[in-house]
Amino acid sequence: MSVNGSVVQLGARALPDDRIHVDGKPANLGRAAAAPRVLLYHKPVGELVTRSDPGGRRTVFAGLPPGRWVAVGRLDLNSSGLLLLTDSGELANRLMHPRYGLEREYAARIRGELRAEEKKQLLAGLPLDGGLARFERIETHRRIETHHEGSNRWYRVVLKEGRNREVRRLFEALGHPVSRLVRLRYGPVELPPDLAPGGWRELQNPAILQRL
Repeated sequence: MSVNGSVVQLGARALPDDRIHVDGKPANLGRAAAAPRVLLYHKPVGELVTRSDPGGRRTVFAGLPPGRWVAVGRLDLNSSGLLLLTDSGELANRLMHPRYGLEREYAARIRGELRAEEKKQLLAGLPLDGGLARFERIETHRRIETHHEGSNRWYRVVLKEGRNREVRRLFEALGHPVSRLVRLRYGPVELPPDLAPGGWRELQNPAILQRL
């Protein structure tokens, strides 16, 4: 065996770019697949989670680094908060698949205050898209605002699926329209408090998502 033209003994180490020959023939050792990259993006209100928009509205992809990024789920135009993006379609599909039941946590500002019976209904499940949809947890969310909230109230809710506009539709089913919706967490990944709207950063330990 030789490495870069020099004969070596069994157990010698080589770098990924070294030329390795065995019995005079190039060794095809292959390369380990690169680990998927994951971006944390703080989506602001008014951006679309789509590649392009015929109306010319800004999309979340406009401010990302070069790459073929796939969004993990969606946030609608009027929602904000944590959006995960990855360069691995396989990882994106796994993170979105209902089988894995990844929690999504949101802060929602709704009109009015939930009664105890309404909380029970939201936790037990309401009919949506031909099946029951429900929150795993509901709790009051203390949020400091610069203006008076009036009759609006903030709640933190957790659910394990990502149906279209599910949080909004669950509250609206009980007569509590949602005026603000912010995703705080997706699975084990939380929205960094110092990540400004429109900003992104790369997840330094994507293995926490690959192990799910």
